[in-house]
Amino acid sequence: MEFVKEESEEDISELETWRIKHEEPEPLIIKHEEPEPLIIKHEEQGELVEKNEESEELSEVEEKNHAKTGEKPLSCSQTKQKDLKKRRAKKSFTCTQCGKSLTSKYKCDVHMRVHTGEKLFTCDQCGKSFTQSSTLKDHMNIHNGERPYKCSHCDRSFSQSGILKTHERIHTGEKPYTCDQCRKSFTQKEHLKGHMRVHTGEKPFSCDQCGKRFAHSANLKDHMNIHTREKLYSCDQCDKTFLRASHLKNHLRVHSKDKPHSCYLCGQSFSRLHYFKVHQKTHIAVREEYMCFECEKTFTSAEHLKRHQRIHTGGKPYKCSHCDKRFTRSGTLKTHEMIHTGEKPYHCSACGKCFNRSSSLHRHTKSNHMNKVHLHLQNQQILLRDSD
Repeated sequence: MEFVKEESEEDISELETWRIKHEEPEPLIIKHEEPEPLIIKHEEQGELVEKNEESEELSEVEEKNHAKTGEKPLSCSQTKQKDLKKRRAKKSFTCTQCGKSLTSKYKCDVHMRVHTGEKLFTCDQCGKSFTQSSTLKDHMNIHNGERPYKCSHCDRSFSQSGILKTHERIHTGEKPYTCDQCRKSFTQKEHLKGHMRVHTGEKPFSCDQCGKRFAHSANLKDHMNIHTREKLYSCDQCDKTFLRASHLKNHLRVHSKDKPHSCYLCGQSFSRLHYFKVHQKTHIAVREEYMCFECEKTFTSAEHLKRHQRIHTGGKPYKCSHCDKRFTRSGTLKTHEMIHTGEKPYHCSACGKCFNRSSSLHRHTKSNHMNKVHLHLQNQQILLRDSD
């Protein structure tokens, strides 16, 4: 007869405890999943922009916590860091038209409007359209008279931030736009664009009266006054008229006797800064600043020195737009182009004959009319004697 020992509840409990202590623990498996990108709708254009900043911030918090506690991150964290770096590298969006890189798809789409000409934001006051809402907002200040952008160097204020930025370059002397042909710098991109036409010979503005072409619209406007004989700006003191407002402003100093620019070497004063600077160079101590190292000739300005140096270098930056001939000076090019255009601005007052050069008119007058002038003067003297 076999005796079967019944196991009590305490014995079973002890057995289970021993088994839990001595069994191999199952490995803890951590599943690494890529966080899905958070998609946020951009309210202004209704465009979708992928934002991974939240997951990046979480990753950075994890890294900081490990550094504080001294714990070593799990192996999957290293993979996560590599993936994070890849995502950060992919955040650059490149314009397919000009190659410019931007930090988001939205900014890239807004930039593309520069190339497509798309202008979604229209002013309800004047109908002018803009590519960005911020530009329209600045434009509205023109209509409501607000000038929220104040210069930190002087008391002037402006309606647009871009105009303020350009103005402040007067104080700072910053000229960020440089010509790659002659290294001349400018405060505005438009000024550089206009200057480049000196090198390219481009003249997009044409006179509809005589066909003469110009590199700048302002030059065409001044030229048109030759045909209309219109002088828009009149001096209220002597009735003298001028083609430009700036010319009238300079002329008014003749009446005011205002000469704010004084030479520290001789005390002579000048109404214009340009005249003052030119005068200063007449003093030997200042003149030596602009010296040609080839022939040791000195000049009163950097422009005159630069023009002179072309004699040694053979540089001819001014090209005729009608033929392949090149010149060292813009004035010589201008005179040459009159051969192609047929323009003859110099008129003989005696016979009405026209010439394309002042020297040609002078020679013509001397050889053809000087005797007549002398004869006329002699007759006048005889008449005066007879009257006595």
